[in-house]
Amino acid sequence: MTSKSDVISSNPLSFALEILKLLAEKPHKKAELEIALGDRGFVAVDLDQKIERTIRKLRSCGFQIQGAPNCPYRLVESVFPVLLAEEQRESLVLAAHVLADMGFSTQASQLYRIGNIRSAVQSSTLKVDFHPPVDYSDEAIDQTVRLLQQRIQQKRRFVLWYCSSKGREAAWDLDKCELRLHNGVLYLFAVVPTMRSRRFDYLPNVDQNFMFRIDRILRIGAASQTPWTYSLFPTLTIRYRLFGDLSTYKPRRSQEKEQLRQDEAGFVEIITEEEYLFWFRQRILQYGASAKVIEPQWFADEIQDVLRRAFLNYENREG
Repeated sequence: MTSKSDVISSNPLSFALEILKLLAEKPHKKAELEIALGDRGFVAVDLDQKIERTIRKLRSCGFQIQGAPNCPYRLVESVFPVLLAEEQRESLVLAAHVLADMGFSTQASQLYRIGNIRSAVQSSTLKVDFHPPVDYSDEAIDQTVRLLQQRIQQKRRFVLWYCSSKGREAAWDLDKCELRLHNGVLYLFAVVPTMRSRRFDYLPNVDQNFMFRIDRILRIGAASQTPWTYSLFPTLTIRYRLFGDLSTYKPRRSQEKEQLRQDEAGFVEIITEEEYLFWFRQRILQYGASAKVIEPQWFADEIQDVLRRAFLNYENREG
């Protein structure tokens, strides 16, 4: 009597599908495929040769699988058909359109290929108001992002060489970091453990957090043997009020919570834990007369000084 495992192990289609599943998860060396396939009930005397024959057949069917002696097999692109309902296709088109407008054209084209969507139906009624400084699908940028993702996964300190907006090049020793997309621009957000602040006499503090625009990164050093010291980004507690039309605001950011609401007085008071003061300052300033920072006082003074200088720009009609 033939067992179920014998049927599975002798079924070429099941064998090929299992190889595709494994390669879709991550690259595998031939020896690793043999072990994984054996654990799944695929047993054969010539299992290594069977793997080679199957991968050749998969390549002939259009699956792009890289492989070389002493190197793992890597699935570069799958041609496996994906059947989508109309709403699913529309969602895929919308996601691809947003990615393309945000500067990720290669990733967008991959979504189009996954859904087998022709260019004639790639238009979207949604307009995305993003103006990225570069195409993040550029080969050099893509390589930078991949290296940064590796460093983030390794969770070890490393050195980054960076060119500022003023053209100054410098090396930065970085601790905890992550990639962030802010206002259509991709940054590496990181803690600089050696940074000293003029505003704080203690560590850690929010001034140790820095952002590095991805397209200005010159080089990324190897991961060191020193693990990250920081498990969280330092923050600063800020209390602010919103007035007028913004008095109906309800916190939607994870770091914010409502402290006080007085509908008769027409304001809401928010407490927030901010990781990067420049971004928060820009948000408060765009609210104009509808916002006021309550504390800390030194930060409220900074906002007041910026608004005063902005007023003087309009006071001087000649400039």
